[in-house]
Amino acid sequence: MGIANKDGEDPLPGEQPKVAVVYNLKKNVKSDVPDAEAEYDSIGTVKGICAALKRAGASTVMVDAAPDLVAHLMRAKVDLVFNIAEGAGGRGREAEVPAMLEMAGIPYTGSDPTTLCIALDKALTKRLLKTYRVRTPGYIVCSGADAKLDGVKYPVIVKPDAEGSSKGISDVSVAENEGELRAALEKNLAAYGGEMLVEEYIHGREFTVGVLGNGGDAKVFEPMEIVYKKKTQGDYCVYSYNVKQDYTKFVDYVCPAALNPSETRSMKQTALKIYNALRCRDFARMDFRMSPEGKIYFIEINPLPGLAPGYSDYPMLAEFCGVGYDALITAIYSAAAKRCGLVR
Repeated sequence: MGIANKDGEDPLPGEQPKVAVVYNLKKNVKSDVPDAEAEYDSIGTVKGICAALKRAGASTVMVDAAPDLVAHLMRAKVDLVFNIAEGAGGRGREAEVPAMLEMAGIPYTGSDPTTLCIALDKALTKRLLKTYRVRTPGYIVCSGADAKLDGVKYPVIVKPDAEGSSKGISDVSVAENEGELRAALEKNLAAYGGEMLVEEYIHGREFTVGVLGNGGDAKVFEPMEIVYKKKTQGDYCVYSYNVKQDYTKFVDYVCPAALNPSETRSMKQTALKIYNALRCRDFARMDFRMSPEGKIYFIEINPLPGLAPGYSDYPMLAEFCGVGYDALITAIYSAAAKRCGLVR
């Protein structure tokens, strides 16, 4: 059994398990697209996860998600992979590492390839969740700047359909008419390729909710509100890439959010419904907007949320709810180890 860490959190199960933290690092490659590496992690995040696991009693190794990943892990004889790899590119990139691990029979943290592929495709996620009666803003998907725009209700927000970390969401992402929309589509398609999601902009408050664990052990954290200090584009508030890079200037984070009991319950129940519907595992985070009339709209889900200490939303909201960074990393590992049958 692993040893308890200095803060007294439960130790990791197993006799000093050997854990490989698998990642894609930012390489600071020069690009005309400022957020080209937004999804990738810094070495500080990798070291932070390793440090938390070590304090909980694990032996760790850091492994870059390269084509020879499986061979490297086999040589290292790891018990479990703590996966934070975002993949090389494309619509199925987040599933690349989990698929390799499943082929090799190596257990890992987080959701499986199917869930990761579905969740990265925002429109596909919306279509699936509609069958569960989850409310989401109206949308269309565009593959060209000359796409048909039938049924578009302005204002709309334009974003890549298969990206995360606010990648492709700039300070001019909201369009109020067809001209602005076509200009935004042309710009984003040239920069990012792929398909663009054109989604009805919901005026109102913005929230994010985290889930931790599996089955009956799943814990839904209290909603965290992103409270804007000022507008980010005209009369609109958008949690863009630039806002996240300089968040102290633009937003405050409030958790638990100032919601009445019914609103809190509804948002948490919806979050858990989505988590289960998509068959998420171990941990995930999802975003919501609440209209001035009090209607809750699901925006998107990230079943591979960032874990940068002191920066990413998921560890931030967990800490607001009394779960510190070390305890959070330990809990993610423990949920995966139990699910994989590595411990009872």
